[in-house]
Amino acid sequence: MYNVLVCDDEKDIVSALKIYLTAHNYQVYEAYDGDKAVEIVNNHDIHCVLMDIMMPKVDGISAMIKIRETSNIPIILISAKSEDTDIILGLDVGADDYITKPFNAVEVIARVKSQIRRYMELGQGKKEVDELYIGNIALNDKKKQVSVDGEGVKLTPKEYDILKLFMNHPNHVFSPSEIYESIWKEEALGYESSVAVHIRHLREKIEIDPAHPRYIKVVWGQGYKIEKGETHEK
Repeated sequence: MYNVLVCDDEKDIVSALKIYLTAHNYQVYEAYDGDKAVEIVNNHDIHCVLMDIMMPKVDGISAMIKIRETSNIPIILISAKSEDTDIILGLDVGADDYITKPFNAVEVIARVKSQIRRYMELGQGKKEVDELYIGNIALNDKKKQVSVDGEGVKLTPKEYDILKLFMNHPNHVFSPSEIYESIWKEEALGYESSVAVHIRHLREKIEIDPAHPRYIKVVWGQGYKIEKGETHEK
């Protein structure tokens, strides 16, 4: 489940956006001024921010600049149509996108989904590495090879991609639809069950006891994650 911060001094707008986002399985954090938004980003695992431009105390542009000092999470500005100059300034200093009031719920969800997908596929802005390690699992992305306890493991391309997604984001919970859309590059549309099949096969290849997995765990009602445990870096 991805976490979205909604920041606007108008509580009705925050409430409306929260309804749209929670209906699509996003966890929503609420803020009503820029200072609180910065505090939430600094203390929680936020994957996208919807930020109003015009707010009392600390405005959206100033808050975004503070966030950009420590994070490259997607920031979508919320603006009135009369704030075109502020939108341009916001995009120049680090915003990823913007929506204008009154907004369309379908458009909001599409923009949030697009920004989060891009953010996660880029490894949260981290430099891509050729080798990943979690516990006794090693993944060499340059050679497209996986080993467990030093022994090579043959994975299908989809199994490999799922494992790589998990290893790039240890302890992060992915819903079946998020996994499907990230790996298959298309809307899930009811095909989430195929994710469970691939994960079952993946477990059979990398777990000592697939019925009691050490690495790939189910988070009931939410999805799957790989537990970081002991990691090794080279």
